[in-house]
Amino acid sequence: MSLQWYDFVGLAGVGFVLVSFFLLQAGKLAGDALGYQLANLFGAVFILVSIFGPSPDFRDVISTTIMQLAWIAISLYGLWRGLKARAARFRKPKDPA
Repeated sequence: MSLQWYDFVGLAGVGFVLVSFFLLQAGKLAGDALGYQLANLFGAVFILVSIFGPSPDFRDVISTTIMQLAWIAISLYGLWRGLKARAARFRKPKDPA
């Protein structure tokens, strides 16, 4: 068995997702942290790329494709929500106390 480029991309994606989840569980990373959201986004994109690297029949990978697309959508939502919250904190005037 020899690994192809898409296998390495997929392994990197799995690494992103697993390490970020471990850091979340270990209390080293917050669920709304930019790094956590980006790691999940890149992980899901890399896994999706690896799924279609060998040109499979779409019917053979529909469940994993839906899972990764949902992961990407949720990560993008988390990024948007986090950026919106950061912008609101930035715009809020400092208390002169």
